[in-house]
Amino acid sequence: MKRVSVLLIAVALITAMVSCDDGAESCTLTISSTSGGSVTAPGHGTFAYDKGAVVNLVAEADDDYRFISWIGGVSAIADINAIETNITMNDNYEITAEFEAKFMVSTGGLHTVGLKADGTVVAAGRNDDGECNVGNWTGIVQVTAGLFHTVGLKANGTVVAAGLKNYGQCDVDDWTSITQVDAGGYHTVGLRADGTVVATGWNGYGECSVSNWTGIIQVAAGLFHTAGCKANGTAVAVGLGNHGQCDVSGWMDIIQVAADWGCTMGLKSDDTVVAVGLDNDGRCTVGDWIDIVQVDAGYAHTVGLRADGTVVALGSNNNGRCNVGDWADIVRVASGSAQTVGLRDDGTVVAVGDNTYGECDVDDWD
Repeated sequence: MKRVSVLLIAVALITAMVSCDDGAESCTLTISSTSGGSVTAPGHGTFAYDKGAVVNLVAEADDDYRFISWIGGVSAIADINAIETNITMNDNYEITAEFEAKFMVSTGGLHTVGLKADGTVVAAGRNDDGECNVGNWTGIVQVTAGLFHTVGLKANGTVVAAGLKNYGQCDVDDWTSITQVDAGGYHTVGLRADGTVVATGWNGYGECSVSNWTGIIQVAAGLFHTAGCKANGTAVAVGLGNHGQCDVSGWMDIIQVAADWGCTMGLKSDDTVVAVGLDNDGRCTVGDWIDIVQVDAGYAHTVGLRADGTVVALGSNNNGRCNVGDWADIVRVASGSAQTVGLRDDGTVVAVGDNTYGECDVDDWD
């Protein structure tokens, strides 16, 4: 089974750092990669080039993944959307080649959405605010479900949204150069290609106060807070922190973050997990989790995907939302208000938990 990290999402990130001191005659390019793809030229490792040299960059996606774009110091890249391009090494840069799974699942408050390999989207569950009105979406490369709204990222870096819009959480029509999105309670967050972040919606607790963030490689929107994973392995968070859910400043070696009501999770590069926030139901007691490749946080429970395709869950088990012990061959997990959803490696979907609105009616998805 492939390693699944980030996003959303099964997201793979390849980080390259260029180090060029003022007056130096040579520059160093260091390239590393995680799952979802690789950089085949110039390869992985550290390379020295004359200052001003034009270096070819070639990325290659794994099966069931697609190349999204190069992000970071994109001003030096000829075409950030091209899987084969070049970089002119005349300054210090941090760049990332981003890959994402061709298909995925995401859970909201009372609905579940799925991205199909052809770029279309399916949805099940509550639709009182039109959050499931996604049947006409095409060209989607990532989908995310918020409390009562749904957001889709298109291949051209623009964003679409449907559902409740009372706080402007669906006002994303003018967003461009976006490489990842996440939908929270009443706000939406977008990661730009240059590693900065944009947000719209309810900001009563400062959850949209992300305009000064830089060097971000992945974002996660909780109910009333926002978390970001930085290229250097640290994390940042803003918004409601009454349970300590924003206390992430000491985290290191983080490759993915997840957030929901009162809780923030961080997946570390050694496949272990850290979590902060409300733990009265045990949802943050993840210290013994190992071999984890993706995490997600629900309203009152947390979920982790193991490298062997099995799943672990902690927290409130009302309606059986944590009954995932017999799942196998899972490649992505998502946890909502009262449901947990798993995407199998054959493209089918399994779900447990509350099904009052049909949010678990995913048996026929393929």
